[in-house]
Amino acid sequence: MDLATIIGMISAFVIITIAIFLGGSINQFMDLPSALIVLGGGLAATLVRFPLSSILSAFATGAKLAFTHKKIEPRDLVEEISGLAELQRKSGPLGLESAEITDNNLNKGIQYIADGYDHELIRESMERERDLYLNRLSEGKRVYAALGDAAPAFGMIGTLVGLVQMLATMDDPSTIGPSMAIALLTTLYGSVIANVVCLPLVDKLDAKFEVEELNQTLIIDGVLQIKENKSPSLIKEMLLAYMPEQHREEMLAAAAA
Repeated sequence: MDLATIIGMISAFVIITIAIFLGGSINQFMDLPSALIVLGGGLAATLVRFPLSSILSAFATGAKLAFTHKKIEPRDLVEEISGLAELQRKSGPLGLESAEITDNNLNKGIQYIADGYDHELIRESMERERDLYLNRLSEGKRVYAALGDAAPAFGMIGTLVGLVQMLATMDDPSTIGPSMAIALLTTLYGSVIANVVCLPLVDKLDAKFEVEELNQTLIIDGVLQIKENKSPSLIKEMLLAYMPEQHREEMLAAAAA
């Protein structure tokens, strides 16, 4: 579970709520028409940009990766792949079937080796899986970015609607204050949705895209090296190229010790 995302969002809403209570009543900041304009309008504008199936899939993928996805470090993958290579050296390809593997794509690749698939078929299948996975992640990022753009825009539209309604009742000065407050709520709702939910998730998904692209490419390379029956030490040394320089030195020092 990604605690940073959860803690950040909850903290932002708690701070806003505390500020509201310190300055007045929570009821002053609750308005159904304003929420409908921002949420309904933002979702409608997003529907124009993407097919419904893509939006539903993007929301599910984005939420899963942003809130529940467990990050796998490249160094852990390198150690796991070298361990699998050692297992194949001792027990042969069939011995890989009993191995416990953390990553789904790595598990598929090892299963391909155990089933005796050839090198090219393994490479093509795993690269296709990687590309489809990264495409789903990229689509989720695009949908959240679109909603993050639309929410403030519809917040401004709601404000303009409220101002028009306010100007229509200028003959009654007692309605100006409440009408202006309601008009500004749509801008507040749009800004909160964009800056607390959508745009942070876009950055989170963008960072995860880079990490997953590296990890999945590392996995494909490692599986193919195992298929070629290269030594575990050589595989580890080759896969260290995917890691930052500092981590390479740490792993080499640990191996030497």
